[in-house]
Amino acid sequence: MGRHATKSRQGAALVVAAGLLASGAHAEEASAACTATLSGKRVMVRPEARAFISPELDRLVRLGLAGKLEVELTFWRRRSFWFDAHLDSARVTQVLAFTRDGYRLDGRELTGGVGTLELERVAWTLDTRPGADEHFVVQVEVRLQVVTAASLGRMARWLTQGEASSSGTPVLGSLLRTVAEDLARQATGRCDVSRQP
Repeated sequence: MGRHATKSRQGAALVVAAGLLASGAHAEEASAACTATLSGKRVMVRPEARAFISPELDRLVRLGLAGKLEVELTFWRRRSFWFDAHLDSARVTQVLAFTRDGYRLDGRELTGGVGTLELERVAWTLDTRPGADEHFVVQVEVRLQVVTAASLGRMARWLTQGEASSSGTPVLGSLLRTVAEDLARQATGRCDVSRQP
């Protein structure tokens, strides 16, 4: 009886994982964008993440799991006929959570919903005032992850009543990593730095 129940739980865990994998195909494509302005020697960047919350991720966050948004911004000076020059980088981690009042990003209520997430602003200060012929660009990379392979592994162990042999198999570990990656959304975007008059 115990052996049959364990196999049923393993089967249930695989069905849940396969269902999560299959349902991600209908999600809208995530995108990242930014607006950057130069005023004197200061560059202000306002990054955004669009369509990052798929129905599956929405369900998981509403159930109480927090989403971790990792934002990486890279500041470049454009150079004609050559590679752009890397000037600076910034990495920001923000937490997306759901409360009774709705979604919150780092504790700030998202009154406009989660279709477009206005992320934390980043500012850089240049050493010298740039010339009129100098042009800059900012690259933004955004990644949202709600569950990890480790948390899925804990769920699988719970479903299989903590059997070490079932959750430690290479096939199940690979499946859990695949599901965790499928439940992560990422996008990259670029924006030219405009000058304020």
